[in-house]
Amino acid sequence: MNVLLKTHDLCRRFGGLVVTDHVNLAVEANEIHALIGPNGAGKTSLIAQLSGTLRADSGTIFLADSDITTMPSHARVTQGLARSFQTSSLFNNHSMLANIALAVQARSGSSFRFWQPVASESELFEQARNLLVELGLTHREQVHAADLAHGEQRQLEIALALATKPNVLLLDEPMAGLSGEDSARMVAFIRSLKGKLTILLVEHDMDAVFQLADRISVLVAGRIIATGTPNDVRQNSEVRHAYLGDGPHGTDSR
Repeated sequence: MNVLLKTHDLCRRFGGLVVTDHVNLAVEANEIHALIGPNGAGKTSLIAQLSGTLRADSGTIFLADSDITTMPSHARVTQGLARSFQTSSLFNNHSMLANIALAVQARSGSSFRFWQPVASESELFEQARNLLVELGLTHREQVHAADLAHGEQRQLEIALALATKPNVLLLDEPMAGLSGEDSARMVAFIRSLKGKLTILLVEHDMDAVFQLADRISVLVAGRIIATGTPNDVRQNSEVRHAYLGDGPHGTDSR
């Protein structure tokens, strides 16, 4: 088993509230590993600790063989760990292509500056366009981010993360707020990434999870109660009682 991202006894409290309780998670290389659980289970807090935007109180995080527990988020990106951008991070007055070129610039350290003619950075735009070709989005490359449909904005958020050339991609509820048609497109979009990199997917849409995931970990009250194939998780009585049965469905409040 080639584990690319793992945690050991990861803990985080907010006052008296335990949001991650000795979490041991192992994500294998090139798999789509889904993290599911009821509302308030601690999923988003765990993703924040993995990405470096929230410091763990104790425990360790490993990316391949490197201990990244205390590493700031920008340094984790350089090590190959990326989290999908949020819509608020998009440059709404720039095209989809220009947004991705800016993300490429952030990775490459190019001399790109906002006040310089964007066409002068041809290499950045070539890399950005190549990514759009790979993702099947070239027909929308000149559309401003503000004018994209909501589903397309979510795709752009992921494309920005992909522009950093990660080994591990953290996706926090990419289907949130999408219509049924847009959700189907997003599932196809994520499936197109399968085998190209390692993905940890937090998602409350169970249809999408069971379509995409190679393995699933179930987080309840800050603790992982089960990990296995989608079929294993479906058949797990503890999981069915805590989440897949009559338990609450939804997104993490943190």
